[in-house]
Amino acid sequence: QGPLVESGGGLVQPGGSLRLSCAASEGIFSVYVMAWYRQSPGKERELVASIVGGGTTTYAESVKGRFSISRDIKKKQLYLQMNNVKPEDTAVYYCNSKTTPQTMYWGQGTQVTVSS
Repeated sequence: QGPLVESGGGLVQPGGSLRLSCAASEGIFSVYVMAWYRQSPGKERELVASIVGGGTTTYAESVKGRFSISRDIKKKQLYLQMNNVKPEDTAVYYCNSKTTPQTMYWGQGTQVTVSS
């Protein structure tokens, strides 16, 4: 397994919920910046949500009010709670950890498909 391992993806109906998890290896979990990105076929990878320092969070406009990013520092886990999902949320979701401004790690990705 790599330094970041995502889980929790799958098929969900529109309007449903899904929770993604990301397990980080020792030294990879970061309180500097951790984030979720996603990439759909034919599109560039985009930032979905991030959590930094003391816990400040930011979200892409397209997911504000529906998605929530959180972390468990003791367990070295990052989460993305996805509520009221839409077909346009279909993508591969990637966990990202930035331990310094110059050092970044990626997970292998987990597929989320929103379809009825």
